[in-house]
Amino acid sequence: MKGKVIQFRRGRHTIKKRHFLIEVEGVATRKDAEKLAGKKVEWKSPAGKIITGKISDAHGNKGIVRAIFEKGLPGQAITTEVKIE
Repeated sequence: MKGKVIQFRRGRHTIKKRHFLIEVEGVATRKDAEKLAGKKVEWKSPAGKIITGKISDAHGNKGIVRAIFEKGLPGQAITTEVKIE
């Protein structure tokens, strides 16, 4: 499956550096997003470096998921593609 990095997980005053919101292709409801919990996520940098993470849970009711990466992704990762296994 493919997904797109939307944004850091954040609050009004804080940003979680390792937590990202991901929009998954073909997933439009919370029920479908909850089924993806526990799957692995890989982001590949333009230089070829791979950073892996794991989907923790759904975020909201529109099929967006939260993913926690082993290292924080750079800001340039926003709007780029990730691979979900």
